[in-house]
Order: sequence, then structure tokens, then C-alpha cells
Amino acid sequence: MQDSPISTFFGYTPPVKSDFQRRVYTVSQIALEIREMIERKFLDIWIEGEISNFKASTAGHLYFTLKDDKAQLPAVCFRNAARLLRFRPENGKTFRARGRITTYEARGEYQMIVEVLEPVGLGALQLAFDQLKEKLQKEGLFNSDRKRPIPALPRKIGIVTSRTGAALRDILTVLKRRHNAVNVLIFPCEVQGNAASLQIMEGIDYLSRHSDVDVILVTRGGGSMEDLWPFNEERVARAIVRSQKPVITAIGHEVDFTIADFVADRRAPTPSAAAEIVSQSKEELFRRVQDFSGRLQGSMRYRLRTMRHFLDSKVGSRGFAVAEAQLKRLAQRVDDFGFRLERFGKSGNFFRERRHRVEAIRHRMDSVMQFRLRRAHEAFARIAHTLDAISPLAVLERGYAVCLTPEGKVVRKADAVELNSTVKVRLHKGSLRASVIGKEES
Repeated sequence: MQDSPISTFFGYTPPVKSDFQRRVYTVSQIALEIREMIERKFLDIWIEGEISNFKASTAGHLYFTLKDDKAQLPAVCFRNAARLLRFRPENGKTFRARGRITTYEARGEYQMIVEVLEPVGLGALQLAFDQLKEKLQKEGLFNSDRKRPIPALPRKIGIVTSRTGAALRDILTVLKRRHNAVNVLIFPCEVQGNAASLQIMEGIDYLSRHSDVDVILVTRGGGSMEDLWPFNEERVARAIVRSQKPVITAIGHEVDFTIADFVADRRAPTPSAAAEIVSQSKEELFRRVQDFSGRLQGSMRYRLRTMRHFLDSKVGSRGFAVAEAQLKRLAQRVDDFGFRLERFGKSGNFFRERRHRVEAIRHRMDSVMQFRLRRAHEAFARIAHTLDAISPLAVLERGYAVCLTPEGKVVRKADAVELNSTVKVRLHKGSLRASVIGKEES
């Protein structure tokens, strides 16, 4: 093989190799070697960029692109890592992603496998809180017209909280001091950690559906946003909304707000305040009873004075005098009838004579009625016998038939029907539908 003029001009002579010295890669082989090289180099890295082209598959995997003003990097977050995210990635927001760089041979491109995703500038919990708040607000779950009134004097109170927490002790102390006759049903649960939101939801559902409580308290003491996070879970908010009993939340301190507070029928700033809402003190009830009693007595006294004044004004009027005179005349007539009845009672012959006359008249009426009924029965029997004798049904019973046109008219002549027309033949029992195939004149 001779050197080309160009290579000779530059003073370079390419080496001569035979075919058996060349290494030829297949596409998949070179793709595998590139992937191994990239994965060894970028095994665990953080990358910051803006998310775009976000989409989620039905299997739960998340696909998006991390980009800046000069480059972009495809990324995928598989289901096991995606279900640990408390928020949903959004296009146009900047995130930090932790994972590894690999290649996707099917498209011949490199991509990032994301294990951890954090928003930049805004905490992951705060982003999840804002997203869920916006979602539930759009559904109308924060509207005041959806929320139910709290009963003034509940007979039984349900409490969803930790068995050993300070919130429960505060509530029981207030209830004992203000109104120790109220009953309490406690559903103990965790109020912090990964399993807490599920137990809180179960407690609300149980007290709502399987108990006779009148109101439900969902409460815990103060803590950080991470500590209070179970009360920001969507499952807890949905349980409060579907509860058949009104729900009061008292979570954390007065400055703490959770998603549960927004959907609850009422929010109390502290657990002690929640106990005061559902329990009126004995002294307050006594004052209210006294107040109602005084108002009732005053109203009755005013009504009696009004009625007394009305009667006093009417007693001296002419109409009242006329009515009084009429009542006296009626009373006199009643007395007069009473005296007359008394005289009649003393003369027993008067009543005995009239009783005999009534008995005689009744016997005569019975005899006349019996006679007339017999005459009516005999006349009816004669008419029925005559009808049976001339009834066409009796003729049919003897084997005769009646021919009728489709309109129900009796056929008396052969020329009253046409050939091939349909007629109805009425028999003693049942009827026939026949076709005229011929006619004979008698």
C-alpha cells in the first residue's frame, strides 16, 4: 500500500494493518461498554435543574427532563422511589435530583436514574402541603357551608390521639373540671411517624360509624412540621370529610395549621380549648338556666298583666253584658228542662204506655217487611225462569250456533257475507273463526 500524496506531504505515514488485527464492535457491545464506563464514573451524584416534559406512567414511574439554559438530561424515577415522594413534581420548578447516570440503549441516549428528589428554595414538605391544600380547596372541602355545627351539650365525646400524650391529659383535666358528667371514648393511635396517618384515619372512621359519640376530637401536642405531618396526609383529610359526626381538630400550638384543620368542622388552637368548646361548665349552665327562668317569669307576668287589663276593659262593656244575659237565659232553660224530666220520671205510666205502643209498631213493621220480601223473591224467580227459557244461551246449549261478522253483527242470510271472508261462529262453549268457501241459498 503506497502513501497518499497528502500524508507524504505532512510527513505522516499511516500504519498498515491487516484485517485480522481490527476489533469490530456491534452496536449493543459498544452501548454496554459505554454504560459501564458512565456508571463507574457517575455512580452517586446530585444534579440541579428545571423539570420539563413531566409525565407519569400507569405503572407509577415518573419521566421528566432536567435542564438549564445550555443542556438537558432525561431522567426517570421508578415506582419504588416515586411513592416515597410527598409531593408531585411540576414543570417549570427547579429540583435537586440524587441518583446515577446510565444509558438507555433502546434510544441510544444517556439518562439519570433518580432516587431522591428535592425542591430548590422550598422544602419538600412545604411543597407537598401547598399542593394538597390547593387540590382540596378546589374541591370545595374548605367551604364553610359544608361544615357542620358542633352540639352544645354532647353526651359522649370521641377522642383520636395518643394514649400517653399530653394532649389527652389536658383534655380530660378540662372536662373533669368543667363538666364531669360527660362520657369519653378514646381511640388510641400514633400521632407521629409513617404509620400515624393510617391509624388516625382508622380512628376517625371507627368513631364516626361504630359508636354513639356526638362529636370527635382529633388532637396532639406541638412539634415540628415533620412531627405534625401525619395530619397533613390526604387520607386523614378525606376521613374528616366523610365523617358522619362533626370533627374538631386541636393539633400543635396556636400558630400551627395543618390540612386537617382546614377541612375540620371547627379548629381549636389547643387541646384544652377544644375541651372547652365541647363542654360547658356547670356554673355556666346554672347561669343560663337562671337567666332563662327569669326571662320566662318576666314574660308570664307581662302576659298576665295584659290579659287582666283586657278582661277589665271588656267586663264593663255592653257586649259583655249582652253575652252574660244570654248565658243566664240559657241556664234557665236548662233548669226548666230538668224540672220537666223530673216530673215525667215521677209519672211512670206515661213512659210505660209509650213503650208498649213502640213495641207494637215494631212487630207490625217486621211482619209487613217479611211479607213484602217473600213477594219480591217469588216475582224474581218467575222472571228468571222466563229469561232462561228465551235466552239465546239456552238455544246454544241445545247444539245450535250463531254466526257473526268480524264487526259482531248476526248473519241471518247467506248473501250477507262474501266468499273468502272471515266469520265468527259462537258455540255453547267457545267460538270458531271460519272462512266462507261457498254459499247455498235455502
